[in-house]
Amino acid sequence: MHPLERVARNLRRLRVLRGLSQEALAVDAGVDRSYVSRLERNLENPTVAVLDRLAGALGCDVQAFLEIPEELDVNVLRKGRKKK
Repeated sequence: MHPLERVARNLRRLRVLRGLSQEALAVDAGVDRSYVSRLERNLENPTVAVLDRLAGALGCDVQAFLEIPEELDVNVLRKGRKKK
């Protein structure tokens, strides 16, 4: 698995496990919500500084983004927006 794909999968996994929305994570890390979305979809190449801010917001080490996920299929959230 490519390292950027690991980052994308682990970022989404860690965010969901903590019950954070992309917006909440983005605010806590000081980045744009659409950037978090692009990272989770493996469309961006984050800097170490951005990974450090995201890790701080998630309460983990940067190393957690590079671990090989135990589960390759991370379908912990349903697709689409929540119904109002």
